[in-house]
Amino acid sequence: MEKTAFYTIKQIGAKETYPVRHPVLRKGLPLSTCEFDGDDDAATFHIGLYMGDRLAGVVTMLENDHALFKEERQFQLRGMAVLEEFQKQGLGQVLVRGAEEEVQKRGGHFIWMNARKIAVKFYEKLGYTIASDEFVIETAGPHYVMCKSWK
Repeated sequence: MEKTAFYTIKQIGAKETYPVRHPVLRKGLPLSTCEFDGDDDAATFHIGLYMGDRLAGVVTMLENDHALFKEERQFQLRGMAVLEEFQKQGLGQVLVRGAEEEVQKRGGHFIWMNARKIAVKFYEKLGYTIASDEFVIETAGPHYVMCKSWK
């Protein structure tokens, strides 16, 4: 996908996301909670960002419709995580942009997500807008549905 002197981005398998998903998104919960519905669907893809040979960040994209939206070929961004020691370096933006590029290559024009409240400003800077009232996911706290479309 993309390689620079600083990082490499490539598609990875679902289970390869767990070493990042677990400490960032499921800290204190069993490792089994890192397995998401749809992880192994044919249309799902996972992107890993490596710093050298170390996996530093991950994101998962599922072809999945949300009832709020009428767009065809909706993709859900899920499991976005960057290890704490690599945060605040722009790597999350690199991951999201890489996911968006892959969605476009697959003919998609619409992405939605359940964004954690603490991440809303991050996604707004990338062009995503809030599409719902705040709601709570028991294992992860307050969220908003956010979306972005392009042609």
